[in-house]
Amino acid sequence: QLHVVESGGGTVQPGGSLRLSCVVSGPSLGYYAAGWFRQGPGKERESVSTISSTDGKTYYGPTAEGRFTISRDSATNTVYLQMNNLREQDTGLYFCAAAITRRLRVGPELYDYWGQGAQVTVSE
Repeated sequence: QLHVVESGGGTVQPGGSLRLSCVVSGPSLGYYAAGWFRQGPGKERESVSTISSTDGKTYYGPTAEGRFTISRDSATNTVYLQMNNLREQDTGLYFCAAAITRRLRVGPELYDYWGQGAQVTVSE
């Protein structure tokens, strides 16, 4: 059983930056893959970026490639999503999720533990 808590959402103008943080915790926390997912109004949850447990493999969705960077700090069990050059289309509820696996996982259906979400609004 893992517990996931996101922070760092907010409102920013187009072209601005935000950094989301996600702390993963649990009674026997070992290896886990993690990812960030976005759900826009009336849309399905989509994969923004994911990262494997120990070998540093990453995935970026087409809208994140070149603008977002995912990273993790194993010492604090924190996963970050640095978002630069934000666009209005990036607006949505961003969820962090974790899965107990060493491998990179992409689709949201492959994740078992979810945070409550952090709202990101990109607007003039």
